[in-house]
Amino acid sequence: MRALGLILAAAATLAGPALAQEAEKTWYPSKYGADDTKGAMNNLSEEGTVNAAKLVKTGKTYALGVVTGPTTPAYPPRSYSVTVLQSNDGQGGSMGANKVTAHDDIIHSWVGIGTQIDGFAHIGIDHKYYNGVKGSELYQPAGVTNYGTETILPTATRGVLLDMTKYYGKAMLDPGTAFNRAEIDAAAKAAGVTIGKGDVVLFHTGWMTKSESDPQGFIAQQPGLGVEGAEYLASLDVVMVGADTAALEAIPFEDPTKPFIVHQTLLTKHGVHILESINTAELAKDGATEFMFVLGQPRFKGAVQMVINPVAIR
Repeated sequence: MRALGLILAAAATLAGPALAQEAEKTWYPSKYGADDTKGAMNNLSEEGTVNAAKLVKTGKTYALGVVTGPTTPAYPPRSYSVTVLQSNDGQGGSMGANKVTAHDDIIHSWVGIGTQIDGFAHIGIDHKYYNGVKGSELYQPAGVTNYGTETILPTATRGVLLDMTKYYGKAMLDPGTAFNRAEIDAAAKAAGVTIGKGDVVLFHTGWMTKSESDPQGFIAQQPGLGVEGAEYLASLDVVMVGADTAALEAIPFEDPTKPFIVHQTLLTKHGVHILESINTAELAKDGATEFMFVLGQPRFKGAVQMVINPVAIR
């Protein structure tokens, strides 16, 4: 028996690396191809844009981005400041016979602050990023050489809002509340929508109301998406998932030993972009469940995140 135990232990030791390699194969190469860089945005289509445009009935637009400024809640040490310069001599002097005056500005800011989109170079698994690309192959201090947010495709597709405050019967969900497949399906059924290929899915949790009254608390804890829910949404071929929270996923984490696993699931394993601190309040107030979602992010070369202001149109 002792000999058998030694044999089994040795076999397990030898199988360890093989099992680890097999586990890696479950998330790369991507189902979109070993050389793919678009991820789930392969599911965008001209037909999807045309169908999304048909959802516009009233012409009402919604700014889904919050105002970014010095007091915007952010993960330390992220911060924002602006310097405004006067034209010419710096004292407001004019130019030409027509007395032209002007201002220019310099933004000193992290781009992972306020309403933002996460690119594929933002989060990885053991130094591997979407489609198994190694961090050493894309990282440069002056900007990533692959998966920069400037490469994210312009998006005009169907957006879906799932109001989780209605599902849980609370104006604001408790921190650490994790919603997964059962909750997503129930909320979608209540909204009368079916999540489909090419969609952008947004969650309303009511947590944004905490951003002004308790900015540190807004960042430190939050309700959000669970890992099973992330896998489920990715299986439906959605292109982006977002919420009115700073991290999208539930904090405290479902498993304290696995921080930001929802980020790894969506970004790294499935190439689904994450949207954070989305202003969903007005959409929820109006009872919106589906709409046209439009995003053309600033194209700053080599950035791994980007401040954005998506627009919903109904």
